[in-house]
Amino acid sequence: MEQSKRIQTSLLNGVEKKALVWMAERMPHWVTSDMLSFIGFLGALVIAAGYLLSSMDIKWLWLSSAGFVIHWFGDSLDGTLARVRHCQRPLYGFYLDHTLDVITEFIMFAGIGLSGLVRFDLAMLVFIAYLFMTLNVMINSHLKGEFRLTYIKLGPTEFRLLMIIINTLLMYVAPVRAYMNWIAIAFFAIIMLIYLVTVCQDLRDYARRDPLPKTNADSPETASRR
Repeated sequence: MEQSKRIQTSLLNGVEKKALVWMAERMPHWVTSDMLSFIGFLGALVIAAGYLLSSMDIKWLWLSSAGFVIHWFGDSLDGTLARVRHCQRPLYGFYLDHTLDVITEFIMFAGIGLSGLVRFDLAMLVFIAYLFMTLNVMINSHLKGEFRLTYIKLGPTEFRLLMIIINTLLMYVAPVRAYMNWIAIAFFAIIMLIYLVTVCQDLRDYARRDPLPKTNADSPETASRR
């Protein structure tokens, strides 16, 4: 299987890539990519737990912020470790990684929705918008051989950092809590806008790559007989 070209142009990409390679080169030999994927999954559980506990004490959001760091470590390093060790498994790795992505994102958004900080239906709307983007990435990965990880210079790492910042504001700037539903609506609107713009661009690209076939009526020979 030919691997799709990874398109990663996020703000932190340069620094992050160097850090991940540095860590992968120093990782103990007994640590495997599957183990790191599982750590990423545990990170999602920690995120959800922190949000759920925040309904009792808002300071539990520090646990969610720690969960985002754990999730970044496992989710970002598993593929890097495989590439550094030259032991990629394109079929198995692709399936496992992106299946876990959907499951972990659901766990995280459900945790936010059940925390009381954001209405559950709004949290699920943002999750659905994320699924729309994911589906488009998967389609383009198959048809174009391009796996885009970044939109408007933002990728998964920038999203995690943004959530840590929001968690910190929620803990120490109480008035922000009153606007969380509006923040969720803004997230949904921005993601859907990016999705619609991306779909329009992709449709134009596919129309150029795959033009309508000429019919006999449009052929030069037919035209000369008229």
